[in-house]
Parts: sequence; C-alpha cells; structure tokens
Amino acid sequence: MSRRTGRPSYLVPPPTPRPRQRRIALAGGVVALMLVAGLVGGWIGHAVSQPSQFDQRVAEIRQADARRDVQQIIELTEVARKTREQLLPILRGIESDAAAGRAPDGTRARQWQQTMRQLTEQFAHPPSGSTATNVARGGLKSAVEQAAVAVDAAALAAGSPAAARTDLMALVRRQASLAATTWSVAAAQLDQINVDAGQGHQHVYLETDQAEGALAPDGAPEGSGR
Repeated sequence: MSRRTGRPSYLVPPPTPRPRQRRIALAGGVVALMLVAGLVGGWIGHAVSQPSQFDQRVAEIRQADARRDVQQIIELTEVARKTREQLLPILRGIESDAAAGRAPDGTRARQWQQTMRQLTEQFAHPPSGSTATNVARGGLKSAVEQAAVAVDAAALAAGSPAAARTDLMALVRRQASLAATTWSVAAAQLDQINVDAGQGHQHVYLETDQAEGALAPDGAPEGSGR
C-alpha cells in the first residue's frame, strides 16, 4: 500500500502548548511590560524633575534683580554718607543760629542754598529698584528736600527786618528738625536693607540733637550682622 501523504504544514493546526509553556510565556510578557513601564516612568520622572525653560528664565531674572539690588544698596549707602558730610554742618549751623536768635548772614545763606541744590539734584532721577530700596532712597530724598526748604527760609530770614528774624528762625529750626527726623527713618531703613543684602549694619545717621522723635542707631557694630 502506498504511503499517504500528510497535510500541508500551513493546514496543520499548531500544537497546543502545555500549561507550563503558557506560564513561561505569560511571565515573560509581564516582565517585558514591567521593564517598559519602568523605562517610561523613569523618563517621565526625569522630565518632570527638570525645570522648564520658563522656570529657568524666571530664576535667571530673579538672580539678576537680586544682584542689581545689592549694587544699588551699596551705591545708595555711599551717596548717603557723602550727603551726610555736607548736610550735617548746615543743620548744625541752623540750630546754632536759631538758638542764638539770629539769622545767618546773606553770604552764608547763599552758600547753604548752593550746597542744598547740589544735594537735591543727586536724588532727582532715581533708578528703579526693589520696594525696600526705593523706600530708603525716597526717605533720604524727602529729608534733603525738607532741609533745602529750611535753608531757603533761613535765607529769607537773613534779608528780613531784625524784629522778624527771631520768629522766622524758630520756623526754620522746626523745619530743619523735621528734615533730621525724616533722615533718621530713612537711615534705619538703609541699615536694614544692608543687613538683608549681606552687607552688615551700615549706620548713616545724623549726629544732631535738634531732631525730636528721631530714630537712633541700634547699637550693633558697624558691618556686623552679615
């Protein structure tokens, strides 16, 4: 009898895998899925943990603003020191003349006015800074402007009749006292922003007794508190 030919291989159904083979295939699939999930999760975690370009730009702007503010504080403190050197003798002169019931002579009053114009001009175009720095700068500016008014009034008293000079100089003295008090508030703010900026205590107060209610230095050593 002739041998019967078998069915073509593509018509022969594949053999049914045994239970163990099924378990191995299933386990392999699970492991593969776990690996893929791990890789995807790791990539997502890495992407989330990295700052976006927007966040990086915001951080760069903040760092630039911080550096700018520190530089402005240093420069403002230097301006305040130089201003104090020129302002203090004028305020003391007003105090001395008013206490003696006299007005300054015309030449002296004009010299004071010239100095005050220079001191006022340096605060005419302030740069934009942080709120705390702007407050300190604004306080110093206001104090200088008030002192300039006191000097103008003193010059007016110098050209007035002798009978009116005492009363006029009493008003000049009050205006000068307000200027010194305003300066003390600005000086306290300037001291604080220097500490906050890492420059330590910087005391730029006016050593005058005419300012009633003026703030005084905190007693901390100069440059401490960095």
